Amino acid sequence: MAKKLATRFNCPSEFALDVLGGKWKTVILCYLKYHSLRYAELRRLLPALSDKVLSERLRELTDKGLITKLPTVRGRGSAVYSLSARGRSLSKLLEALYKWGSKHAADFGVKVDEPLRRLGYRL
Repeated sequence: MAKKLATRFNCPSEFALDVLGGKWKTVILCYLKYHSLRYAELRRLLPALSDKVLSERLRELTDKGLITKLPTVRGRGSAVYSLSARGRSLSKLLEALYKWGSKHAADFGVKVDEPLRRLGYRL
């Protein structure tokens, strides 16, 4: 069940982090920034994520108007997820987070995977 947003925040940054917060949401948004993807493609990119959690995160992002789910001609189970106009408005923020993470991960002793590159997607 999606967490209900608070109705009052101390600053706009707090609100933005509340909307984008939660494990996997920014990862999903980053992937969809580069490519529209089917559910199965997202599963392949996020092997540590259960079907239940992926479905919940996609539903939360759709409910908040950050992504769209478009059915394809193949019918059931072949919907394509992509950033909505509201989601695309996050592009510069997502790029900044990506660059910051790439630059500073080693400073924190962290290795960061780049599955989009590994799977042959062009960034």
